[in-house]
Amino acid sequence: MKQVVQAASGGAVRVLDVPVPIIGPTEVLVATAATIVSAGTERAVTELARSGLLAKARARPDLVRKVAEKARTDGLVPAARSVRDRLGTDVPLGYSGCGRVVEVGSAVAGIRPGDLVATGGAGRANHAEFQAVPGLLCARVPDGVEPGAAAFATIGSIALHGLRLAEVGPGAKVVVVGLGLVGQLAARLALASGCEVAGIDLAQLPLTTAAAVGVHALAEVGEATTAAVRAWSRGRGADAVLICAAGRSAEPVMRATALARDRAQLVVVGDVGLGLLRAPFYDKELTLRFARSYGPGRYERGYEDWGVDYPAGQVRWTEGRNQEAVLDLLAAGRLRVDDLVTHAFPIDAAPRAYELVADRSEPYLAIRFDYPAAVPTLPASRQPGQVAGGQVADDAVQLPSPRPRPWLPRQRGAAAGRRGSRVGWIGAGAFSGSVLLPAFRAAGFDQFVTVASAGGRSARSFADRHGFAGAVAGADAVLDDDDIDVVVIATPHATHAELAARALERGRNVWCEKPIALTFDELDRVEKAAAAGGGVLVVGYNRRFSPAVGAARTALAARTGPLTIIYRIAAGGVPAGHWYNDRVQGGRLLGEVCHFVDTCAALAGSEVEAVAALAGREAELLLASDLAVSLRHADGSLSTVAYSSARPRGARKEQVEALAGTRHARIDDYRELVVDGRSVWKGAQDKGHRDAAAAFLRMCRGGDTAVTAELLASSRATLAAADALGVEAVCSPGAPRA
Repeated sequence: MKQVVQAASGGAVRVLDVPVPIIGPTEVLVATAATIVSAGTERAVTELARSGLLAKARARPDLVRKVAEKARTDGLVPAARSVRDRLGTDVPLGYSGCGRVVEVGSAVAGIRPGDLVATGGAGRANHAEFQAVPGLLCARVPDGVEPGAAAFATIGSIALHGLRLAEVGPGAKVVVVGLGLVGQLAARLALASGCEVAGIDLAQLPLTTAAAVGVHALAEVGEATTAAVRAWSRGRGADAVLICAAGRSAEPVMRATALARDRAQLVVVGDVGLGLLRAPFYDKELTLRFARSYGPGRYERGYEDWGVDYPAGQVRWTEGRNQEAVLDLLAAGRLRVDDLVTHAFPIDAAPRAYELVADRSEPYLAIRFDYPAAVPTLPASRQPGQVAGGQVADDAVQLPSPRPRPWLPRQRGAAAGRRGSRVGWIGAGAFSGSVLLPAFRAAGFDQFVTVASAGGRSARSFADRHGFAGAVAGADAVLDDDDIDVVVIATPHATHAELAARALERGRNVWCEKPIALTFDELDRVEKAAAAGGGVLVVGYNRRFSPAVGAARTALAARTGPLTIIYRIAAGGVPAGHWYNDRVQGGRLLGEVCHFVDTCAALAGSEVEAVAALAGREAELLLASDLAVSLRHADGSLSTVAYSSARPRGARKEQVEALAGTRHARIDDYRELVVDGRSVWKGAQDKGHRDAAAAFLRMCRGGDTAVTAELLASSRATLAAADALGVEAVCSPGAPRA
């Protein structure tokens, strides 16, 4: 399918051929009929992408801090590699559209295949021939509303949410500052609500268009415009001012203070500067509010990703219900949008639209992309019972089949048919590109066949950057491809066990990033699949393969008694929206502490037989960011993992000490190993990713696979820690829980 993207590193907007996305249980697959360009928002995205690194840094200081922290902890080379990989990604454009439902996720209610729906959501309702959209961001289009008009619903929801925050009703005097597309819609929605509306802009086209529907249109000329607003409002000033302009200056907000009456509402809808003076707000006791996109539910994972709606009695106007309200106004004829479309382009010609937006060579308001009317149906491989969704349209047209691979940018030469050399990669995230894939290449893997991601777009970008022969949407195309004998799983944690088990059952060799499982039942299934399928399994516990751990094991081999190991981690905090705070993904214990449990087992050379764990009080137990895990190994060694969300600037992230009799080994953040006070290994930070991949390649080609049992035992020990927070749990293959 075709999709419009902007490379994060800059350059022109492109239309790419990418795989059709795979939907999840809470999503809907929509064949697009029309999308609307939100010129202000999308121009900001393209301008940032085309700017230099300094401008990018000024715009995103949060990312600069992350890069600086990575450079401090991991070194300059890994940090630079991470930045290059991020800049190599493509940013999808668009967020407001309309189309026909092709497939419905099993957890979506109220939408059926064949329905015409308005779609919303940045990163979801893109300018693309097919969209995978959260069910709560799809609103059924009433009869009589054309797709081109319904495509305005999400942009209209932005304007409507701003109007709701203004708390105005019939007869209120509302001023809209900035009559671009969102401002035009805000003015029309205010008129439909019974308000009197004045609109202010610098350009003639927006003023003429607004005046044609009954807006009191005023050119911005300073004091004369203020006087005109005063006269229009009977000398009082506006009851509410919606600031729909965009730009770096705070002038639109300060301008609004002169237009407003005493104790009026000012609502910032557009992206404007905020260098404000206090006095005008204080003198009139003005209320300043900021509209957050389409309304309640926006940026909430529970609402958008998990499909948990707010009860109407508690939150009447969610972003989804705002979409519905805009559509109802269109159906009733109380809102008109067709005259706002100044330009329409077929999706193939999308770059021309962005040239117009960038150079402003001619005036415009709404720009619409139109899509081919004849859209194909789902193939047999995507029929009900074989897909994540629950319903597929009976008369749907054929979607491009993932087999054979739909995108082949280059023909690779015939390679040696040795086992363990043809790699299928599932997951196209930042870790895959900046850390894992370079390790695999350095280890000797050289035939990268296909990469898959749920949406397909990131897989296409990943394949283009890293030399994969093909890109597909969804894991099935990789798992079912008999041309692939190695499957790498680098997806969200909750998917690991299912994908690993399916790959192993097909006889594939599997590298699965940690954790391999989030429950004992999942781990049991993976172990059975590994035993039955005949393929090799490695879990990405890379630290045991690092040179520091290897040298420490050699130095401690001659010890006469059990070890005492203390592993301290200063992990640092994560933002509230980070996936570590998502219980579905297992939290920090199952997602990261598993690394350190395995490293302790590797240093001791002995499996864990008993586990105890304690968690801090600041969160539910599984999501705690401060943890202590104690392990007893079969040989009597004791290990303690102290995992902290603190990150003092002078502290290394990871420090490991192992003591036995007169021997003492200390690993300093995988940069140095000191044994009995003498440095025995020192170098650039090396957490063992390359050596782990090399060991995996040897196993794929017939080498010793004994380490797999140790990796699975560490996984079982970590699950026991989660199961026994605060109590001891016996950990053995036969009795995993206390």
